[in-house]
Amino acid sequence: MIEWSLDDIDAVAAALRDGHVVVVPTDTVYGVAAPLDNSTAVAKLFTVKRRPTTVALPVVLSDFSDLANMAVTVSDRAQRVAAQLWPGALTLVLPYDPSLAQRVGGVDTLGVRVPDDDALRALVRLTGPLAVTSANEHGEPPCTSPDDVHRAFDGRDEVAGLWNGGLRNGVVSTVARLGDQSDEVLRSGAIDPAVIAAIR
Repeated sequence: MIEWSLDDIDAVAAALRDGHVVVVPTDTVYGVAAPLDNSTAVAKLFTVKRRPTTVALPVVLSDFSDLANMAVTVSDRAQRVAAQLWPGALTLVLPYDPSLAQRVGGVDTLGVRVPDDDALRALVRLTGPLAVTSANEHGEPPCTSPDDVHRAFDGRDEVAGLWNGGLRNGVVSTVARLGDQSDEVLRSGAIDPAVIAAIR
């Protein structure tokens, strides 16, 4: 497995644009990434994770403004929550074009977030939105260090390389679907649901 330093961002971006799967550091854990606009590369993520194709992949953006170029529906409340909590460890599940949702294993929604990690956001500015899911086999603990990544993926030809960002904190993002009257928290994580609920 190739290993890049954070200074090698152009090489990492080139590998992703060429359709390779790359392990990248997020603000929470390491993730396996592929460009959202490359359906073949996105399909590789399910193979790498040994993940059921019915378990949807989330997408990482560089900035809230990226949503304007995607087929998602963003409510006023979602905009207010994102404005206060992004960049950060909150994944918002938004209505999405069903024909595009199938690419990431969804039906009619897409989980999106803007990570609180300058390097990863800079990478997304070079590549466009990335499908990113935690770097581990489905059901196993996520990788929080380069050593974890090597143990999980060395010898796996589907993974082109590791972008080494050192240790990660290991606290996964909170995943939520927002409603006008109440919120549905699909996964507990770094952001307390009470913080989300207080934003109206």
